[in-house]
Amino acid sequence: MFRLVNSGETFVAFDTETTGLSSENCRIIEIGAVKFDKTGVLNTYSTLINPQQIIPVEITQLTNINNDMIKDSPVIKEILPVFLDFIKESTLIGHNIQFDMRFLQAECERNGFPSPKNAVIDTLRFSRWALPELGKYKQTFLAEHFGINLEAAHRAYDDARVCGNIFLQCIKVSADRQRL
Repeated sequence: MFRLVNSGETFVAFDTETTGLSSENCRIIEIGAVKFDKTGVLNTYSTLINPQQIIPVEITQLTNINNDMIKDSPVIKEILPVFLDFIKESTLIGHNIQFDMRFLQAECERNGFPSPKNAVIDTLRFSRWALPELGKYKQTFLAEHFGINLEAAHRAYDDARVCGNIFLQCIKVSADRQRL
């Protein structure tokens, strides 16, 4: 990872909020992303999405995103071309990124867009390797461990921002092992 960052690679830390856990039946209601490289933040992306289905109460309680907030938001078919252009050939970073990628791929498939083929890095797995002594790896715990400010946990943009910072901190704490 250390070499990848220093090579000038562009990364996009991203997160989705969804109407539930199943990418087959549930839909994305928010995407947040931070594009960065070794010089810092290059760009950001954040949007609410009208999922064209009701947001369950438990999701509203978790994310603070309610049906009134998304009723006039664009639908995913309008968002995908913009977001896919935003991520282009960047390496995608996410905490438990398989969840977000499943949703992104399902939405692409449903709407006739090619699934992204980007390389991905999971900060959940990376943090377990970089900090085996911690024993806890929830994003909120890691943010607290590294002193990263949590502004709005379970909102896509803030989770993406925090995830990108966790990635960079894990690189720092494991740099010596990475050079072997």
